[in-house]
Amino acid sequence: MVHKAEFLETTEYSVKSVLQGGYNHPLSREWQQERQLTKNMFIFPLFVTDDPDEESEIPSLPNIKRYGVNKLIPYVGSLVEKGLRAVILFGVPLKPGVKDEFGTAADDPEGPVITSIKLLKENFPDLFIMCDVCLCEYTSHGHCGILNDDGSLKPEPSVKRIAAVAVNYAKAGANCVAPSDMMDGRIKDIKMGLIKAGLANKCLVMSYAAKFSGNLYGPFRDAAGSAPSHGDRKAYQLPPAGSGLARRALLRDMEEGADAVIVKPSTFYLDIISDASRVCRDYPICAYHVSGEYAMLHAAAEKGIVDLKGIAFEAHQGFLRAGARLIISYFTPEFLEWLQV
Repeated sequence: MVHKAEFLETTEYSVKSVLQGGYNHPLSREWQQERQLTKNMFIFPLFVTDDPDEESEIPSLPNIKRYGVNKLIPYVGSLVEKGLRAVILFGVPLKPGVKDEFGTAADDPEGPVITSIKLLKENFPDLFIMCDVCLCEYTSHGHCGILNDDGSLKPEPSVKRIAAVAVNYAKAGANCVAPSDMMDGRIKDIKMGLIKAGLANKCLVMSYAAKFSGNLYGPFRDAAGSAPSHGDRKAYQLPPAGSGLARRALLRDMEEGADAVIVKPSTFYLDIISDASRVCRDYPICAYHVSGEYAMLHAAAEKGIVDLKGIAFEAHQGFLRAGARLIISYFTPEFLEWLQV
């Protein structure tokens, strides 16, 4: 029979090898998190249409709908009561003949985005209102700028048009403009436009600085009606393997005056989020959990492969580990229920 003292002598136990006592209790497991998810990190995407009374489901985006302005306020109000702090608006023009080659409807004063900004400010003065700035939802060709005859992008007029849209959103009351077009030089033009309009100190510029082309945007294009009519966006969105390009784009947009940056998509690009946390270490880093990532988690849960709540937490905690401070997420309504603060 081995006595206790002899056992301790023979095992040569190292006190540093005993870790499990540090996460044996649910609360102590939370303490092991360097950063914890909170409600104020979440930004909820809203699809607003030019049909004031619309409320329609998006089959490829479970639990997400398009709203007209008459339906928008009651829905957002229900989320604000649960702790919603920020939204990002995407306009969805549905009326025939609205789209043209210049994306004129993007900043129509009577259009869905500017109308929604004003209504949201009036009803929820403390809500942080972001506006995605792009032309793809509004152009007849579905690309993110103005095109040459051969279908390629015209950089200078595209940037000027995008900057004009951003400034008009800020004039309507947006707290933040977030250009997602990936045109070279658009951050500088937006910032200069805001300065000239006397709004640079009132409107945050959050750049989609590291936005990659790929296969994860399908449900969003269904929701926004923004699929290109020809070709693709590989010439202006970053190639998926281009980590060096992403770092250069992050540096470029900081130098041009961005106040915060977005990495999109997120789950497959945690290394880019980590790079951004170092390259842009004094800036808020936002991870965009895109439509395809969201839809995949729902599909896996429907097949019984994962638990939806568990996998949502695992994914979003991964963004924090990588270095994000903010998350644009279609799971925002669920997290408002799941989180205490």
